Amino acid sequence: MNKKIQLQDLGNRDYKSTWEYQEELFTAIVDLKIKNRREELDLPTLNYLLFVEHPHVYTLGKSGDLENLLLNEKQLEAKGATFYKINRGGDITYHGPGQVVGYPILDLENFFTDIHKYLRFLEESIILTLAEYGLESGRSEGETGVWLGVGTPFARKICAMGVRASRWVTMHGFALNVNVDLGYFDNIIPCGIRGKGVTSLNVELGVERVDEEEVKSKIVKHLAHLFEAEFIAETSR
Repeated sequence: MNKKIQLQDLGNRDYKSTWEYQEELFTAIVDLKIKNRREELDLPTLNYLLFVEHPHVYTLGKSGDLENLLLNEKQLEAKGATFYKINRGGDITYHGPGQVVGYPILDLENFFTDIHKYLRFLEESIILTLAEYGLESGRSEGETGVWLGVGTPFARKICAMGVRASRWVTMHGFALNVNVDLGYFDNIIPCGIRGKGVTSLNVELGVERVDEEEVKSKIVKHLAHLFEAEFIAETSR
């Protein structure tokens, strides 16, 4: 089993090219697994974590409801935003500047074969990261992601999650609001959930800006511990 994870920071990159790059890495891993099985080989599969920041974009998961997007095509254009219907789970979400987006492309057979455990570990890495900033966060039953104020009238989501998995290989991932313009969430019903707010780390801390590189390093530290993995920094492509 290969428990090393290649870490790539793609910087600011548009959603479509990043999605295509994810698909490229995902397909290469799946193809190798098929080859291993067909030819009775044991070639090691690679694992990746991509960090990226997207320009303004709304994405709708395969089971999502288009009515949760409250803008038409012209309004999207006026806001400088794009829209994609994609092949992850979950409903609609927003990505944009000031958000730390992580796409783990892992062969879970290198770690464990349990998709629910995988999602809980992603959530836990964010919960532990937020705790380092003095924030108590948690899970909301039946609602994937990380929340503050769970069980109160002031419940608000700080990290959205949506993944795809095939042959135990994952793609897509999490989006943690760090220094986000929350006004962009007013144009959707986030994750299809009505009556609950959305927040950002800088808002919760009452500061103008939080160091996003510091946030990424904390997430990596906690993922390494949870997955018992070693992260290897790569030059992004």
